[in-house]
Amino acid sequence: MGGKPCIRSLRVTVGTVLGLLASGESRERILKAYPYLEHEDMSEALGYAAWQLEEREGEFLVPP
Repeated sequence: MGGKPCIRSLRVTVGTVLGLLASGESRERILKAYPYLEHEDMSEALGYAAWQLEEREGEFLVPP
């Protein structure tokens, strides 16, 4: 998947799941569209996104 982070070893990117959640899709509809995903996969994708933001937080600080 071009080096993009994926859900488990599936060919579904974290970005795909996050984009669907951000656009207002319910977890139930996402699970119907991707039946091989599990409820926990969506929570893990959100956790990964939060971790990535924390890792980059320092890059945005402006020195005094």
